[in-house]
Amino acid sequence: MPQYKMILDLDTGIDDALALAYAIGHEDIDLIGIIASYGNNLTSVTAQNSLNLLDLLGASDVPVFYGASHSITTDDFSVMPVSKLIHGDNGVGDVDVPRSSRSVSEQSGIDFLIEAAHQYKDDLIYLPTGPLTNMALALQKDPSIAQLIGQTTLMGGALTVPGNVTSLTEANISQDPEAANQVFQEQKNLTMVGLDVTLRTLLTKKETAAWRATGTEKGKLYADIMDFYIDAYKTLKIDERGAALHDPLAVAVAVQPDYIETLDLNMKVTTDRFTGDYGRTIGDAKKLLDPTTSKAAVLVDQDRFVSDFQNMMLKVLK
Repeated sequence: MPQYKMILDLDTGIDDALALAYAIGHEDIDLIGIIASYGNNLTSVTAQNSLNLLDLLGASDVPVFYGASHSITTDDFSVMPVSKLIHGDNGVGDVDVPRSSRSVSEQSGIDFLIEAAHQYKDDLIYLPTGPLTNMALALQKDPSIAQLIGQTTLMGGALTVPGNVTSLTEANISQDPEAANQVFQEQKNLTMVGLDVTLRTLLTKKETAAWRATGTEKGKLYADIMDFYIDAYKTLKIDERGAALHDPLAVAVAVQPDYIETLDLNMKVTTDRFTGDYGRTIGDAKKLLDPTTSKAAVLVDQDRFVSDFQNMMLKVLK
């Protein structure tokens, strides 16, 4: 029996698709649901992408729920042009993944998260790979979940390296800094898996060629999706050596924390729009003497993780 109940909160683009596959394949993870968020694309698109990929991977029993469609400080959301360059117009590298016949659940993702927190408590891992709006809304509706959820491991932020939106701000956090700050301030047992470590985990077309060589439809489609990502990294001069495994690293760390080394640090997200560091993830000077409730990943065993990730994908895609 799987040891951990996991909820993935995905703005399903390419690395989210990899995280989904990794979670499905891991024997210690029981994926109980996916909450769709905005970010890499509109919530309606990311939800459909999740449904399509779940069916492709043979996990059509996993429900998908709608989360927030915009930040807590705005009334709507527009996809950043660079997101389409990195993830394609459809969020998955413009690859035509067969459309699922399933529908998104009628229950809201916020209510699903709250119910799961009360039901599973310490056994629950909440894993957001996009903006933290859904968690903030859940905390506003039921503050008790801050103490109930066993572990929150997020992909986002940057502590020791520059951001990828501004020199100080990472993309997921920048989508909703106010929500992110609330989560960092309130949620216990939080681990930030940020650019500090994810940028070290690079996958190349050597690995995707092995996916394609499985001869399966899902192997070919996933290889096509990831090759788009690798090409985008090269074209945009993000990294010409390969593409980073941002979101799957967070999933892996949630159940195998020895992949990383962390710094115990009570963190905050700056929310002053007029100081030039809006959306920065940094230690909270007011809480330096308080017991720590959060950690930031600062080092990763990248060779071991990339090798293990490749082995997992070959298992899932065969």
